[in-house]
Amino acid sequence: MSVEFEAKKSVITPEGVFIIGTYDENGVPNAMNAAWGAQSDYGEITLFLGKHKTTDNIEKTGAFTVAFGTVDTVRISDYFGVETGNKVNKIEKAGCHVRRSAHVNAPIIEEYPLTLECKCRKWDPETGVLVGEIVSMQADESILTDGKVDQAKLRPIIFDAAGLTYREVGGVVGKAFGDGLALK
Repeated sequence: MSVEFEAKKSVITPEGVFIIGTYDENGVPNAMNAAWGAQSDYGEITLFLGKHKTTDNIEKTGAFTVAFGTVDTVRISDYFGVETGNKVNKIEKAGCHVRRSAHVNAPIIEEYPLTLECKCRKWDPETGVLVGEIVSMQADESILTDGKVDQAKLRPIIFDAAGLTYREVGGVVGKAFGDGLALK
């Protein structure tokens, strides 16, 4: 038997833990935690955001980075979502280290092992749709196997909206573009 819930309590999973890095007009780095987003094309990411200091910064700089929350960064990732950059320098308070992206005017937060460097392709404040062109990806050598990002080493987390928790992404359960061929 199923149980009905109101639409606002719908659970859509997985929801990523995207850490969006920006600079303000004075070059001060900022980060926010966002859950609603996805790869929307090759070399493109789309995020759905309300108005924040982060979106104000993107309007000014035309750039941002996206790092992925991991088991090792869960505390700072959550902090970036519960504090506002309008009141405090979150990067400094969290004790994070940043370096300037070589490709866009945005910070790379060194505590995160995987970061996308993005140019703002589209930002619509009315709908909250932010589309970024991924111009480069930085991956720490510690998460690579045979020159590719190894999810088992990355240990990404997802946001569980039903339980208001973070969960670790699990192991391999099948082969994409392979397992289904048996049904053809």
